[in-house]
This record gives sequence, C-alpha cells and structure tokens, in this order.
Amino acid sequence: MLYFTRGSVLDTLVDATVPASYKTVPLTVFLALGLSTMIHLAGRARHEDAALESFFEKRWTFYSWNVPYRFHYNVNVKTDDIPPDLRSLPPCRHNALPTLDRLNATVSDDLDVQNVSQDWLTAFSKAIEANDVDAAVAEIHPDDRWRVLFALTWDLRTFQGSAKISQFLQDRSASEKFSGFQFIEANLEKPYPDIRWIRLGFSFETKVALGQTNALLVPTANGSWKAFVVCTNLENLKEHPEKMGELRSFAPNHGKWQEQREREQAFVDGDPEVLIIGAGQSGLDLSARLKNLGVSNLIVEKQARVGDQWRNRYQALCLHDPIWFNQLPYLAFPETWPTFIPARKLADWLEFYANTMELNVWNSSAITHAVRDDATNKWVVTVKKEDGSERVLRVDHLVFALGLGAGSINIPDIPGKEDFRGQVLHSTSHHRATDHLGKKVVIVGACTSAHDIAADYAENDVDVTMFQRSSTYIMTTKEGSPRLMKPLYWQGCPPTEYADRIANATPIYFNKLIAQRQTAEIAEADKTILDGLKKVGYNITMGDDGSGFLFLALKRAGGYYLDVGACQMIIDGKIKIKGNTQIERFTKTGLKFTDGSELQADVVLYATGFGDVRDPIRKICGDEVGDKLPPIWGLNDEGELRGTWRELGTPGLWYMMGNLAWSRFFSKHVALQIKAKQVGVFGERYSAPPVKA
Repeated sequence: MLYFTRGSVLDTLVDATVPASYKTVPLTVFLALGLSTMIHLAGRARHEDAALESFFEKRWTFYSWNVPYRFHYNVNVKTDDIPPDLRSLPPCRHNALPTLDRLNATVSDDLDVQNVSQDWLTAFSKAIEANDVDAAVAEIHPDDRWRVLFALTWDLRTFQGSAKISQFLQDRSASEKFSGFQFIEANLEKPYPDIRWIRLGFSFETKVALGQTNALLVPTANGSWKAFVVCTNLENLKEHPEKMGELRSFAPNHGKWQEQREREQAFVDGDPEVLIIGAGQSGLDLSARLKNLGVSNLIVEKQARVGDQWRNRYQALCLHDPIWFNQLPYLAFPETWPTFIPARKLADWLEFYANTMELNVWNSSAITHAVRDDATNKWVVTVKKEDGSERVLRVDHLVFALGLGAGSINIPDIPGKEDFRGQVLHSTSHHRATDHLGKKVVIVGACTSAHDIAADYAENDVDVTMFQRSSTYIMTTKEGSPRLMKPLYWQGCPPTEYADRIANATPIYFNKLIAQRQTAEIAEADKTILDGLKKVGYNITMGDDGSGFLFLALKRAGGYYLDVGACQMIIDGKIKIKGNTQIERFTKTGLKFTDGSELQADVVLYATGFGDVRDPIRKICGDEVGDKLPPIWGLNDEGELRGTWRELGTPGLWYMMGNLAWSRFFSKHVALQIKAKQVGVFGERYSAPPVKA
C-alpha cells in the first residue's frame, strides 16, 4: 500500500502500512496501484493543497458522513496522469511523531547519552565548518524540521525535509559563518512510552551574533542517531551584549539620579531612536530589552496609567495561565503571588515594572500621524501630549505594540438594532455585573471573555444567557494546565529564560502532533465536565485536527475557554445556553433567531473580539504604508506567525504583540534586530515567500 500524508501541505509518498494513529492525521491519500488509481483523501483539505486540488478538480466524486473533522473524496485517475511533482514527494512530513515503531528502532537502558550527543555534534560541526552541506544533512533525519529563530536568517523560518534544509544551509551557513559549536548539555527524554529522544543543547556563533541550538536526536534502525528537530536561536550580538550582571553600571550616583531621570523621561537632549506605541506587556517588554541594549526609546500610551489596558477591563478578568508562564523580562513575580493573577493586580505590576525598570512612558498621549522620510530614513511622528501640546519626534524605528485588540471592536451587523429598547455594548465597555442587577442579559459569543463575564453575572444572580455561535474548545485549568505547563512553567520549574528556549525550540506544526495527544488526555480527564456541557446543548470542538486550543490561538486568537469555573455554572443552569441557530434580527424586547425562537433581553453584550490589527497602522501612517502591510497573526505556509516580531513591509516599521510569554521571549529578538540595524551589523533578511493579505 502506498499512501500520501501531510500536515500543512500534501508532501509525502511512502511505502508502509497505515497505523491507527493516522486517524487524527489531517490529510491522508491512499494509492492502490493498477490500471487506475483510487485516491482516498481523509481529513480536511486546506488552501496549501492547491496543486493536488487543481489536478483533481474535475475528477472527484464527493461524499461525506456525519463524523466530526472528516470528509472524503473518491477519485479515479490513471497512474500516469499524476503529475511528476506529486509522484516523487519527500518522505513523511508534518504528520508523524518519531515513535520507536515508526523509526523501527530501540533504545537500550544503558545508553551513553553524553557519548551519543558528543559524537553527533562532532560530526555535524565538522561538516558545517568544512562547508560540506551534504555531510551535515546526513546527520539529520529525512523528516527533520529545522526552526530558525532569527539566527542565520534574521527572520522566523521553519524548513521541512532534507531538500529545504540543504538549500537553507547552502544559502546561509558559509555566508553567516555558522561556527564555534560548543556542547552545553544532553538529556534522554521520554515524553511518551513510545517516544525516546535526546535533547541536545549547544552554542554557536555567526559573524555578528551568538546563539544556542536545541536539537532532538532520535534513534534509527541501524543504531545511529539523527536530528529530528533542530532550532537555532539568536541569543546576543557579539559586540553589543545586554547591560546586566557583570556588565551593569559600577559607578556610584551621588545626588544626580532624579534630575537625570527626569531629563531622560522628557527627552530634553534629543529624540529617541525608537518610538513604541502602547504600554501593555508587549511595549514594556520591548522597551526594557532595548534599554538594556543601549537603545534609547519612548513609549507613548493613550491611557492615563500604565496597566490601564488590564485595569479598565471587566472586573472579573483574571489570567488563565499560571504565574510561571507570565513572567516579565528581568523581574520575577513575588513567590507569594497566586497561581492565577487577577487583571487589576497585573495592571499594578506593569506600572511598578515601568517605574522600576526606568522605562520612558508618556501617558495620556497619542500619535496623531507618522510619515516616513525616505531622505533621512526617519519616521517623523507627531505626538499630542497630556497638556494638549504637540511634539514632533524624528525616530529610526516605529513600533506598534497594541496587541490583538488594536483593531476596531468586532460587532456583527444584525438588523433591527434601532428597534431594540435595551442596551447594546461590547465586552470592552463592560465593567461589572452589578451594573445590570435585575436585568436579563444575553451574551453573544462563547469564548474566554463571554465565559468570564457570564460567570460574574451568575455569581450576582443576574439572569444571563450565552449565545454560542459556533463550537468552543473547553479545557479545565485544573486538568489541563499541569499537563501542558509542567515541567517548564510550574512550581519548581527551571529559570524562565531556559524554559522559554526549550518551549520555543520545536516548530509549530510539530507542536501540533504533541498537542493532539495532550488534548486527548485532557479531554479524558475532563470527561465529566465535557459530558455535562453536551447534555445542556453546549457545542464542543477538540480544536483544529484535535489539537486543542493551540492552533485556535495561533490561527484565530480565539475559539476556546480555559475553564476556571464557568462550565459548572452552565451545567447547573446558572448560565443558560442558546445555540444551534443564528441571530436573525433584534426585536423591541430582545433577539429573534433563524429557528423562529426568541430571547428576551434588557442587555445584549457582544463578546465577539476585534477587527484587523492593521487598522490603527493605516490610520496613523496612511494608505501608502497601509497597502504594504502583510497579514498580522495567523500562520504562513511554514507554520510561523505572520507579520509580528519583524518589519512590516516598510523599513523601520514593526508590530510587537503576544501574550505575556510570547512578548517576553520575542521582545528580545525584536530588540536585537533593531540594535543590529542601529549599529550596522544587520544582514540580509532570509524570508519566506510573501503571502497575500
């Protein structure tokens, strides 16, 4: 039996028997050879399969049955009709974990992990330093994924398979002077009973930078070990290290600090090199990183206080990720803090962080417009300050750090709104449940904000119904958080910088394979809650191809709820559920649905997210810049996030965003890129082909 299989693109032709694990594989194509070929596609085809879909467009007979995440095609074509590029695809891509069965390998109990790792590193480093790409690739499994976090590429890239990795090394290894390999550590890991790999860490250098590599070595049938995952991470610039530890200032400051700080904050002596719009976690993290690299920067924030982005949200807001996951750079939370931080507590910490790290923030200020001066390679930015005065700044880099909520609020256009006698608001305008005591509330949406707000209403005995427009992924933090966060982000975890390096070392599509297993385990542990939700009509999804919330977050930045109590309220009837229909129109007293039913409401609250994050960039920088903007968020064909953490189609224009963990980690990469540009050591960016907006 010959079959194709793929994760993000159709790209495999191997000779094997299909194991049971392929029940969750996104796309599988079986070919039975003969006078004709029956091709059976199981899963959900995506836009990346354009070549195959175009080829089969006029040849398939469609049929389906009511099984979640599945539809099938039957196609009869002659074998000779299959295009050559679809017949000779490289082996086994995004779809398979390196299980011992799949590798046809065993691992002895007395394995000398250090010797295996040292031998592999010696062979690999000799090949690279001799510029023998073929020999280097020979140390890599044919199915390897190589993730590059800005080292060697000045970009986020993932290369899949020997051919692409070989091309990458040919293009960049010698030109970037990839060298200086030094062993750091190696450990045998057993993430599952059927998986063994050695996690190998080693440092390297390029002509201008220092980096660290994290590799997963797997056994092969002949007893050798090959790299199945490689990640090269940019750590520092050689000649421009962070000013910390032994490099901190040693000079005493007798009586001058206050005056110096005030002048620095006001930029009396000149303009900053970098202007950051937004003082949320992304803006603060980047500002702190730049400051430690000696890059002057200013944050402009429209709110009156740092942290107001969190402080002014609904009162019930609390982080659903554990505290160890949410650290900021350089300054750890107190050991006495709770596992899940209330939003207002975090807001006060962000304000404290800005003061303690001596970050320059102009509050109650706004950017009215920004223009790129190509003659000087500067951004000319007009800032309207709190007192009404304006200041024009000429800066090298303009960074938007406005988060996923930067776009206009997303409110569905529902007919009849003008007839409704009640109140309509978005979750961003909601503060507390006690504002609506004695009212009937309908929440449109069924993800994180909707659940948090509904739970607050229920706790205050407000009649609340949640309208679920589509299915939601549910995971309780009790069962899910320890399984997902241990051992990197939990009590007794390693240093945050080390944990971040490990957590971000594996390519995103590889993480999906792990997430599918984790999601199944968590669902089994959450069975009582999930069954209870289904009984009351709540629609549940297991996420994209059963990967839980990971790909919902990466692709949609929504579609899930990490349960901290609202689900039991739904099961108990304290929060009512309306679903399996759509809103037709407002009535004078509520909402009418397409199934003919109606809901009475005094308040309709939209928990429906936000619009395009590029909107404020276009508004401030104009249409000429706006037309060049790539998509921001969502995944490109390589499985990397689009737009954020690198320049946005115009020199010196950046978008910095992410949750607390991603902001902490990738703020360093953005700061290093900017520093490299400021000191003239930034090389040519080795980017993936552009994608359409």
